[in-house]
Amino acid sequence: MPLPQMERPAELMVWHGAQAAPGPREVRRFPTLRAALAAAASADDPDALPWIVTEDGDVLSPHWIDGHAPRRATRWVRLSS
Repeated sequence: MPLPQMERPAELMVWHGAQAAPGPREVRRFPTLRAALAAAASADDPDALPWIVTEDGDVLSPHWIDGHAPRRATRWVRLSS
């Protein structure tokens, strides 16, 4: 029986503000999507932009992460006035 998506491996990539163009500054592989979400939510850098790539190749944006992380960290969502 296949594992549910939240229990499958995922990779967290974090870009940092103005330095986003050259590529992610941080890339970490986690044993589960749940663990990658928790790590993304616990980042202390307000300019960090986390993206997650699942084992199936789905790309989860900072906005998706904000809505699904263990604690709702609205700092990932950039709102324009």
